Parts: sequence; structure tokens; C-alpha cells
Amino acid sequence: MTDPDREIWGGMLVHLREHHPALCRHWFEDLQPVRVADGSVFVRAVSEVHRDYLRRECVNAFVDAAQSASNSLLGVRFLGPGDQSPDHKPEPTPPKHVPGRDADRPASHGEVINNHPGEQAADTQIKVPLPNSLRKRRVDQGSSEQLNANGSVFLNPDFVFENFIVGEGNRWAYAAAVAVAENPGQAYNPLFIHGDVGLGKTHLLQAICLRIKQDRPEAVLHYVSCDEFINEFIQSVQNNQMDEFRHRFRDVDVLVIDDIHFLTSRERSQEEFFHTFNCLHQMQKQIIISSDATPQQIPNLERRLTSRFQSGLIAEVDKPTFETRVAILLTKARLRGITLAGGVAEFVAMRFETNIRQLEGAITQLQVYASVEGGDIDLALAKKAFGAEPAAARPLPTIDEIIQIVCPFYDVKRIDLLGKRRHQSISLPRQVCMFLARAHTRLSLEEIGAQFGGRDHTTVMHAVKTVKAKQSTDTAFASSLTSLESDLLKAASGN
Repeated sequence: MTDPDREIWGGMLVHLREHHPALCRHWFEDLQPVRVADGSVFVRAVSEVHRDYLRRECVNAFVDAAQSASNSLLGVRFLGPGDQSPDHKPEPTPPKHVPGRDADRPASHGEVINNHPGEQAADTQIKVPLPNSLRKRRVDQGSSEQLNANGSVFLNPDFVFENFIVGEGNRWAYAAAVAVAENPGQAYNPLFIHGDVGLGKTHLLQAICLRIKQDRPEAVLHYVSCDEFINEFIQSVQNNQMDEFRHRFRDVDVLVIDDIHFLTSRERSQEEFFHTFNCLHQMQKQIIISSDATPQQIPNLERRLTSRFQSGLIAEVDKPTFETRVAILLTKARLRGITLAGGVAEFVAMRFETNIRQLEGAITQLQVYASVEGGDIDLALAKKAFGAEPAAARPLPTIDEIIQIVCPFYDVKRIDLLGKRRHQSISLPRQVCMFLARAHTRLSLEEIGAQFGGRDHTTVMHAVKTVKAKQSTDTAFASSLTSLESDLLKAASGN
């Protein structure tokens, strides 16, 4: 690489840190600029996973950086370890015509010209190259899938097991995920991971895929959201392409379905998934499922599906403890190549208790503040960003205070709230109490259930989800809930 080219690359990194801090990762330093040629900056990533992540998430930001650093309309092309660089001059071959593309212009993965992204699509599917035997079978059957495409997995390279912080709330799920990744189809099949939003389910699913891809590059993985499974099924039925659909989901070694609870009330989709599940399970192919709820709690799910989900291992991820949140913050900061001064992680961990996404958002906010202020991320900056008084320093409500607020609002008796009655006039106030306890105390699901007549943690989870669903659809209820929360916090603080 020439000195002018290195100067452009150095300017790009500076621009990315200043203008796209939330996008930057520590491994950007490991990227290798190849050269500036043909109107583009060629950059080589350390792995195909990193390359695909860059193509999917970072193209526009890198183009912005390249054009700023060079003061010209440069594009950016990301290469993997085995991709040909512009130095390589293969013998010219006649271009293949692809419908919808200029026949005189060959395709180039991850390319951006004049700030328009190339042909890499932001697909939710995850695939690795098919074995030759399977490729041939699909070609012989006339599949419309582009079997000669790269077929790489679209994964976040940060979501490896080494970056997953293990705590009391996720220890079992983590151990199960590692076991499945090391011995797919044999350890726990299916593996069903459930928990509230933002607690690390996706991290575990992707870590499994990354480990299998690393240890078994020939393996065939298919990773989609449940919503994508339903959409593909509907389109396949409409287009009379069910054979292709079934090959796509059944000719695999590992099938990963995220948010399986969206199958609720989808009778035909449930029927198709039931047969897909049976086909894969009989061939000892690994099935991995995530959900916001346990199989029993997914409404309108066929019993035979519930039974099959329960035939494997069901593992829960719960809210991280204070110590776990501190460790998560330090890890997230390290992955972004930033340093948190002493006390910052502890301060932020006291502020945000609900889920990991809040912690990641807090890191982003601190980066932005540091970029604007031009200083280090220290405790003074954190207090300026989030307020001087940590949330955990304020008095927290007790179960008794929650009950005292809720009972008069709904005109129910305390004895009924803590009893076994399930009438709607009692069950909704009880669910509201459990929701408030989960949101505003540090009690675990089991501890909250014990406070309300010895109920188990699944009852509390159901209560929280019920209240959240009603809050999102019933404006009057949402207003009442806000009022209750305000009264509760005032009572806890003594105001």
C-alpha cells in the first residue's frame, strides 16, 4: 500500500471514531487496507464473518469516512481472507447475465458507489455453504436459490461465547448453549432458550452458530426469525414452491428459529413447523429455539408442538445481577475499544437494571458525550450524562408499598390479592402488582411469586407479559399504570 493510500486509511479510522463512535469496534484495528484502486478502498477482514458483518452494517459509514479522508467520491469494498484483491488479474471470462443488473457491470459484494450500497442484502437468514451432494440435489430439482453465491452466515462477530458474561441468571442457558455448539444434534435437542427481551438470547444463538461454523465449516445452518419462517411459508404456498421451502428448512444440520412465540394462532404455519421439526429430529439434526415465554405460556400453541419443545432442554435467561451488569459494561466498552474510568461501570450498572440493551445504549450515550466534550469517560462525565444521583441510591419500593398502592386503586382486598382466587377483578390487580415488583424492585421471579400466595416464577412471567401487552394496546390502562408507578415511586421516596 502506498503512503497516500495509508494516509487515506488513517484518516478513515479517525473519521469513524469521531463521527460513528457507536459503530466502531476494537477489531477495526485488525482490518488490513489493501490499496485504493478503481475508485474504491479495498479493505481485508480477518474472517468471512467479519467481512459479512462489515458489508451488512458498516458500508455507508466507511464510505462516508473514505470520502471525507480523500476528499473524493471513493467507494469501499470489503474482502475476506480468501477473496481476490485488485492486485490479482485473472483471465477475463464472459459475464453472466443477471436479470435486473446492467450486463456490462459485474457484481461486487459489499460495494458502494456514490454512497449507494452494493448487492449484499440485509437478510435475516443465516446460511453456510452447502455440501456438494446437497448442492447437486437442489440444482437437479430446479431450485431457484442461488447455490453458487457465497452463502456466508450473517452474524455479529462480537457475539461469541468468550464475550458472553455468565451470571446467576443465565448460567444454565450458557452451559447448555456451549454443549450444543460442541456436540450439535446429540447434547440437547431441541434446545429451547426463553427469557424477557434484551437479556442475551440472541447472543447465545449466534454464539452457537459461530462456534459450529468455526469447528464444522461444512455444516449447513439455517437461522431465521419465526416471522421470516411464516412469511416464507405463506409465499411458498402462494407461489406453489413448497418443495423448495421444505428443502431450505429440512436439508440442514442446524435449524435456529428466533422468537418462536410468534407461531401463536398460526395454524397452518404450526402444522408445517411440526413436520419440519419431526423431520430434523428424526435425523438427529440440531434444533435451537428462542422465545419470550416458556412453551406452556405461548398462547394458542398446539399441544403436540408444546410437547416436542419440552422433549429437549428448556433454559431460562433472567435479569443480570449488579455484578453481572458491571462485567457486561466493561466487556461492551472493550469491544468498542474504549476505556471506562474507575467507578463508571458501577455507576451505570446502578442506573440500568432491566436488560442488556439498556447497558449497550448507555455505552453509546457515554461515547457520544465523550466525543462532544473531548474528554475521557470518567465518573464526572457519566453523572453529566445520566444525572448525579444513581437510581439504585434512591429508596426502592417494597412489596407492601406496591400492594398498598394497587388495592385502593382497584378496590380489592389485600387478602384476595394474596389468595388463590382467579376472577378477573382479582387477577388483573395481582398481575399489576407483580409487574410493578418486577420493574421496581430487585426481587427475583421466584421471590415475587412467593410474596403472592406462593406462586411460581412462570406465573410472574405470565403476569409481566400480560400487563405489557395490555399496556401497549389499551391507552386507558397504560395511563392508569403510569399513574400507579408515579404514586409508588413517590411513596417509596417519602414524598
